[in-house]
Amino acid sequence: MRAVLVTGPGRVEVAEVPDPEPGPGEVVVEVSSCGLCGTDMHILGGELPSARYPLVPGHELAGRVVALGAGVTGPAVGTRVAVDPNLPCGACHYCRIGRGNLCENYSAVGVTRDGGFAERVAVPARCAYVLPDGLSDAAAGLVEPLSCAVHGLNRLPRRPGEHYLVYGAGTMGLMMAAVVRGAGAASVSMVDVNTDRLAFAESFAADAVAMDAGALGRPEGFEVVIDATGVVAAIEDGLTRVRKGGTFLQFGVADPARTAAFSPFAVYNREIDIIGSMAVHHSFQPAIDLLAAGLDLDPLVSHVHGLDDFDEAVAAFRAGTGRKIHIAPGARPAHPEAATEGRGGRA
Repeated sequence: MRAVLVTGPGRVEVAEVPDPEPGPGEVVVEVSSCGLCGTDMHILGGELPSARYPLVPGHELAGRVVALGAGVTGPAVGTRVAVDPNLPCGACHYCRIGRGNLCENYSAVGVTRDGGFAERVAVPARCAYVLPDGLSDAAAGLVEPLSCAVHGLNRLPRRPGEHYLVYGAGTMGLMMAAVVRGAGAASVSMVDVNTDRLAFAESFAADAVAMDAGALGRPEGFEVVIDATGVVAAIEDGLTRVRKGGTFLQFGVADPARTAAFSPFAVYNREIDIIGSMAVHHSFQPAIDLLAAGLDLDPLVSHVHGLDDFDEAVAAFRAGTGRKIHIAPGARPAHPEAATEGRGGRA
């Protein structure tokens, strides 16, 4: 089969690789869509210590089950599924206290083992979640990032009628905006330096947008501020925008080597809660249920590329072009195509 193969930092090719065989407890999924993510950029650049090369990346995947390994009774062959890529060990301290997303022995499909930028991939059957009928390939490929947003929401106090500020109008920021709106936010404001993304955000889930939070007209600040960028400058600014008694959520993935400056006195004096949200935690099925209930995220997928256009997809991602970029491994020959545009997210 064909797959995107990263042989080392900065070295990537579309190659013929052996077809995956399902081991005991595994299924083989024929991939229909797989989202391109910042984690993939870290893998391509050799910036993720847990990655081992050669590796087929891609962890935001969905598709159809085509083979079952020994001992697997379901999901049945032919079933459409989304794959939770996270593989907590189940034995370390954090797994035993119910915090598997903080597992000390981190492993994940598309990060520490071959993933979804391939025509087929073998995954543990327990990680394959059945999708409802009628869910689009675009929505199916968004289940994993949406599950991260759901976990982020679960980390927040979720008091109805509060005002939210989200830094970053990329896919994850837009998803956070959509889920907090659905959870009872009085208003959602968004900050980004990309004017095209801000324009879309205003049509999708934001009440107000700006390139600088100071222009939003809330000198008292916001009850909840969410960083979905991982950019230190945005984080530092965001911490100053939390009103007294408010919450700051670090949702974006920052460079592990970077640090941010903040005022400990302000945190004490203003009683600010600073919390983090790491990946997925018992939020995969709720994400699917949200989509099944009518949360329309299809407009977030702006481009779909085949494997042959992987370099083009990466270049577009790095340039901040469009919104969510999906790889459709079955597309051959591969050409980008725009997904459906329109409003959504106001669920």
